[in-house]
Amino acid sequence: MDFSYFSTHQSAVLAALLRHIEITGLTLGIGLAIAIPLGTLIARVRVLYVPILGILGTVYTIPSFAFIAFLIGFVGIGLHSALFALVSYTQFILVRNTAVGLREVDPVILDAASGMGMNGWQRLARVEFPLALPVILGGLRVATVATIAIATVAAIDDAGGLGQLLFDGYNNGQTSEIEVGAVALVILAIVADILLRLIDRLLPASRAAANR
Repeated sequence: MDFSYFSTHQSAVLAALLRHIEITGLTLGIGLAIAIPLGTLIARVRVLYVPILGILGTVYTIPSFAFIAFLIGFVGIGLHSALFALVSYTQFILVRNTAVGLREVDPVILDAASGMGMNGWQRLARVEFPLALPVILGGLRVATVATIAIATVAAIDDAGGLGQLLFDGYNNGQTSEIEVGAVALVILAIVADILLRLIDRLLPASRAAANR
């Protein structure tokens, strides 16, 4: 592989990497802010579970290039339309895992919490979410890796990131630039996955499950 582009454009690669991390972080932050309440809702109101996940699953199957290009006509070019698309893609994974995690909490534990005098909100915050957290974090790990990959397409929306290296390299016939961008994407995805796996191992619920 040819990494000559990196030796002469280190600052550009670093800027693209930081921008990619920024886009990924914003996407996941906004995605979690929407998905956790929505996942909690459909875990409680069972009749909403199938239709909402069906809609989110349909959105998830839309090709990212076409979706972002479509949104440009409504939201405009730039980071906003890219984030709209990326957040939409995270919802199916994050909402599903939030709902599944909450629904898998042992009813015996919930009855014990109620017997201790906890109300619904206290039980949700102190018992259900801590026990569901490993499943939610598992969804976040999948969504993180997927977002890092899909965010490369955000370069067509002038949002920047490592995808810019891929597109510029292709347009300029610079194989080295493409290879540097691709390797940076792979390393970023691997590092993010490892970090989230380490966090998962530190969760009390995960440690308790491992000791059974």
